[in-house]
Amino acid sequence: MTTATGASRPSTRTTATAERRRPSVGWRVRFGFLALIWGFSFLLIKVGTEGYAPFQVTFGRLLFGTAVLAVAMAVKRERLPRGARTWGHLAVAALLLNALPFSLFAYAELTIPSTLAGICNATSPLWGMALSLVALSEDRPTRVRVAGLGLGFLGVLTVLGAWQGFRSLDASGTAMALLASLSYPIGWIYVRRTLAGSGHSNLSLTGAQLLLATVQLAIVTPLFTSLPAGFPVLPLLAIVALGALGTGLAMLVQYGIVAEVGPTTAQMVTYFIPVIATAAGVAILGESLTWSTPVGAVIVLAGAALTQVKPRRR
Repeated sequence: MTTATGASRPSTRTTATAERRRPSVGWRVRFGFLALIWGFSFLLIKVGTEGYAPFQVTFGRLLFGTAVLAVAMAVKRERLPRGARTWGHLAVAALLLNALPFSLFAYAELTIPSTLAGICNATSPLWGMALSLVALSEDRPTRVRVAGLGLGFLGVLTVLGAWQGFRSLDASGTAMALLASLSYPIGWIYVRRTLAGSGHSNLSLTGAQLLLATVQLAIVTPLFTSLPAGFPVLPLLAIVALGALGTGLAMLVQYGIVAEVGPTTAQMVTYFIPVIATAAGVAILGESLTWSTPVGAVIVLAGAALTQVKPRRR
């Protein structure tokens, strides 16, 4: 039986340790910051493609994002993961979660507004729900989640103006944005099946993943683009911000929020991104906005929220 004095000392040390580990900035502030920089990412992509080719925008984004994570790993003395098999899985994850969707969004925004790209990004939970019913046996369908799936895709049709025969939007650009949104849940399902429980930290895996995605774009970009004749300053600054803030720093903030409040709360940031992307596109870029865009976006977000409702345990 411990004495009062003996019990108080470890308690004090534990409290002090917890206070040191607790971030100085509250998770709600960091949550708002994450939603803001991810929402503005679509505007930054649009500005970047005004001066550089889409593959160049993606390469720059990955390069500066990797640099931020490399600094974070050096500060925390994290090492890159080991094992050829782990690196092989990370190469696939880098393609599905970074290289492919980032490039598709960059190409999509050549012909569609950034507001539409942000709304298409919000369909990722819908694609994830549809895929998990097939790929993940533990995700059982419920009436609420299936209803959310149907409601979400009804919202997509509203955004695209299905009753007008999709005449007001560029079909190829919209398709690329939707494919980019589909690539994310495919990538996460792959990661869940292959890298879960690997024993490596999230920072180590993410740093290696972004590094591999950068290498992939370093190989692809020269094959499809040529060196730019000039280096416009504003698009270049947009790419730097997109990589350093919207990719590297955003991932660090996201993992911090997940560690503090859990993935369920952290993933709610998805519902704020299209709102910010739409506001930024209209206010800063002067993009037009018809009634079907915000109405359809609300329906998409409502459906996505319903797909995240977990079944009650008996």
